[in-house]
Amino acid sequence: MFTDRIQAANLLAKPLAKYKNTNGVILAVPRGGVPLGYVLSEKLNLPMDLIMTKKIGHPAHPEYAIGSVSLHGIILDDQASGVSQEYIDEQVKKLRKEMLERLEKYDGKRKQYSLENKIVIIVDDGVATGNTIISAVEMVRTHDPEKIIVAVPVSPPDTAKSLSRLVDEFICLSVPQHFYGVGQFYDDFSQISDEEVIRYLHQSEKQSANKSY
Repeated sequence: MFTDRIQAANLLAKPLAKYKNTNGVILAVPRGGVPLGYVLSEKLNLPMDLIMTKKIGHPAHPEYAIGSVSLHGIILDDQASGVSQEYIDEQVKKLRKEMLERLEKYDGKRKQYSLENKIVIIVDDGVATGNTIISAVEMVRTHDPEKIIVAVPVSPPDTAKSLSRLVDEFICLSVPQHFYGVGQFYDDFSQISDEEVIRYLHQSEKQSANKSY
């Protein structure tokens, strides 16, 4: 059990310490992954950026993911079978529009870090199906990074196994057998607001202003 995202990030910093001051970049999944990304950026002396992905909900049960979409790719689960291509296309268009609007709100004119030949550390506050992270990994791979690492506090066993095969290194602090949702493993799993994301980004920008990455 983690106290909150900040405590989880401090714990994650220990196995990630070998990447301190390397040619790397931390990509945080908004919104829950941003507090962790900020802490890790500070601890590892690496720049932080955002990676935008969204789940595609089932037409009958929107909270149930049938896949995920990034700005550059799409991942569909077996659960997407039977769902019309028209619905999927509509969702992809809608979600990408939302991501672009949110990225503009978050980032504005922030510097975008190159991922080419970089050690890329993708961070979130936990994974369930892994769809969001898988979509993020596939997007990052198109930028020819040196290495892709996924770091999360908690994951169910099946997802951990899948992600371990997908990336160069998968770092996870807890892989519980009885997993019902990421939030069950936090004392405080309060929703992160857009305003908090913007604040973390501004703080990160100030920290990196006098550093050359």
